[in-house]
Amino acid sequence: MKKSTGLLRIFNATKYSLKGLKSAIKHEAAFRQELIVLGVAYAIVMLVDFSIYERILLLGSIGVVMITELINSAIECVVDRIGHERHELSGRAKDYGSAAVFLSLLLTITLWIYLFSCHFFS
Repeated sequence: MKKSTGLLRIFNATKYSLKGLKSAIKHEAAFRQELIVLGVAYAIVMLVDFSIYERILLLGSIGVVMITELINSAIECVVDRIGHERHELSGRAKDYGSAAVFLSLLLTITLWIYLFSCHFFS
């Protein structure tokens, strides 16, 4: 099978990415919740007088959580596809993915607290 190249490859990659986003919205409650948080955060960031760099950091940090959530969901899908029986490595893979989401959330919360406290209490 010949691989597509050039613009066709970019078109196909975009199509598959959009398909993945649509699937995540449909099947992943955590991703839907993060989309809502992103919408609320966007409104807050635009209402408060943050610099463009602070806005990028605040919204980008939520983007990192969403990206990490997608990777975690992909890991869970692959592990579940292999089988539902308990296996130590499968459990670790899922736990590592969950830990990655947790760390991205901690980073985001820390960043938001820090920038808001600098903005309002300094």
